[in-house]
Amino acid sequence: MSHHIGIVACSAEGASLCYRTVCHEGEALLGGHGHPEVSLHGNSLGDYSIVLDADDWAGVGELMLDSANKLAAGGADLLICPDNTCHKALPYILDRSPAPWLHIAEVVAASAAERGFRRIGVLGTRWLIDSDVYPSKLSAVGIDAVRPNVAERDELQRIIMDELVFGVFKPEAVEFHQAVIERLRVRDGCDAVVLACTEIPLIIDETNSALPTLDSTRLLARAAVREVVRSA
Repeated sequence: MSHHIGIVACSAEGASLCYRTVCHEGEALLGGHGHPEVSLHGNSLGDYSIVLDADDWAGVGELMLDSANKLAAGGADLLICPDNTCHKALPYILDRSPAPWLHIAEVVAASAAERGFRRIGVLGTRWLIDSDVYPSKLSAVGIDAVRPNVAERDELQRIIMDELVFGVFKPEAVEFHQAVIERLRVRDGCDAVVLACTEIPLIIDETNSALPTLDSTRLLARAAVREVVRSA
């Protein structure tokens, strides 16, 4: 039975959004000020950046596993990581994990299927967009994943790593994301877009997007809370 959620953090902005969502969703389900027990551990984003830039996914996994072990030692028995990119490293550590994980792309894929979407654009870091993290999970439920073009990926990467992770939210960044989403709608025939970066939901949502959005950070947090409430 899972009662204690452990958040494996990478960037501060995304991890804090995930933590807040766990608490707020708990209040919605449990009433009052109730929410599941939750702990958060994050290694330095600088350490993650070194192994990401080196394309060292085993190294990314070791940082995640270090957090997982510390969280489990503190009592966490369900693990989540709001950082989409890091999920590329999960296969390197799952057989050594001290507790089970919810996979962010599986959670998003389930929500997309429930809402009836068939062709989804994927926004995130270049590492994430270039990977099979979302295409594999979306295809498993009969949904096509569409990647932005190379130039769009490069600018998304720059905005995320040079601005959003530092809590810098510029109008130009919002406008660029909106333009990419519009091109995914018109050029690629997408009927929804997944915000597959923990920081993108801080600047893009249903109110300013040309497509329905799937907020990976909040969907993961809500799924974790529901799992805890069911098993309590």
